[in-house]
Amino acid sequence: MDDRKLRILTAVVDEYIMTGEPVGSKAIMGVVKASSATIRNEMAELEKQGYLEQPHTSAGRVPTYLGYRLYVDQLLKTDPLSDDEKEMLNSMIPQTGATDDEIIKDASLALAQLTQCATVVANATPKFSVISRVEVVPTGKRMYVILMITSSGAIKNKVCRLEFDLTHEQLDFFSQFIRENLEGVEVEALSDELLQRLETALGTYMTVLSPLVSEIMKMSREIGHEEYSVSGEMNLLARPDVDRSEIMTFLDNKKEFADFLGTSFGGLHVMFSHEKDSFVISNSSLITSSFSKDGRQAGTLGLIGPMRIDYAKYIPYLEYFTNKITQLLSEDTDDTEDSDDSDKEQ
Repeated sequence: MDDRKLRILTAVVDEYIMTGEPVGSKAIMGVVKASSATIRNEMAELEKQGYLEQPHTSAGRVPTYLGYRLYVDQLLKTDPLSDDEKEMLNSMIPQTGATDDEIIKDASLALAQLTQCATVVANATPKFSVISRVEVVPTGKRMYVILMITSSGAIKNKVCRLEFDLTHEQLDFFSQFIRENLEGVEVEALSDELLQRLETALGTYMTVLSPLVSEIMKMSREIGHEEYSVSGEMNLLARPDVDRSEIMTFLDNKKEFADFLGTSFGGLHVMFSHEKDSFVISNSSLITSSFSKDGRQAGTLGLIGPMRIDYAKYIPYLEYFTNKITQLLSEDTDDTEDSDDSDKEQ
């Protein structure tokens, strides 16, 4: 495809994204610098090649899926965010004192608000976190509540019924045992082999206390599973170019749609509904960007909307948020390590 056709395709996509109306040759003459007749002929060729289509014989043309694909892959130009824009984005997510989950959730909500699209997060940060605290609290006859807190801010509790009432000595032993053997251990490192070693290490307390250890391991696995969340779903209902019945199907099958994020490894990706038979929303796009913690990919933030969205504006927003999430998660780890070092010195 020659340079003029590429410039015309770019101009058509840009104009259609801005107006939502079919684009005629006169609308882009100022951008392409060619006669109306020349532009019409080139647009007709682009239509034959499958990059444009004409909704009505008397109307202008609109991009097809292939037109958007070529536009995103080769023609799209994004501008760096201004200092004012960065300041606005920073104000929408917590900079200090927030847990990993709060940082990620607020970034997802902010992106949905800015774009008036839906956002989806596949958050794997819990499995990279460490166990910060475990407590066992008696609540009744042979009933105990296990409370677990991780460095990512995840909090989980579970009621456990034992066959015996624990003595103060047994509870004190177990509290010390957990502090020495589990606190500070990565959730990802908790395995069946570790469970067996811990149960053996209980010695004479194994019969009484091993059920508590088993429950703690189950809770850790639940925390370590990748979590999905969707924000701004109702924004899609206001979009005239997305089918309402398909949106309702999406709302009922968020988990299935979120699974697409699991295939996005690193960097930025743009996916179109035409490329995936299992996309529940036709004529839609999914833009994803991953974030990291401690140098490892910790999750993915995705933006769901119709194909006609402002890629040049929204992609920088998405990339900025994921870069900011990575920065804040890493700072949280550094602060924790500094605090631990300070405690040791004291």
